[in-house]
Amino acid sequence: MRYLLDTHTLIWALEAPERLPAQVQAILGDPANLPFGVASITPWEIALLSTRGRLQLGRPVSDWLAAALHPDFVSLLPLLPAIAVDSCTLPGSFHADPADRMIVATARHHGLTLLTADAAIQAYPHLRTLWD
Repeated sequence: MRYLLDTHTLIWALEAPERLPAQVQAILGDPANLPFGVASITPWEIALLSTRGRLQLGRPVSDWLAAALHPDFVSLLPLLPAIAVDSCTLPGSFHADPADRMIVATARHHGLTLLTADAAIQAYPHLRTLWD
């Protein structure tokens, strides 16, 4: 495993792949990169966005997540105590969004490159990211 998918990356990969840059599409399309890591907070974030009406999935969120988290495509990475602690003590300056902090800490813990369009995360110097 080499890559962790940010929440929007997972959503776009399945719902709007045209929103992904060519480099990310190539990474996602290469079977050698399977499976992709997904932080355990990501299903919660997707469910929250869906139930608040900020994300339309076209089917119940539980069904969407069951398909999206298929083990042939992703590996759901558990929230380990070390990740929980790191999310609260990230080095340097990082914003307070708890989901972003958990995703960043998960990528750091597993030594994965985070595929994200989030400029604030991309600017964080203590993490490898890739997008454009």
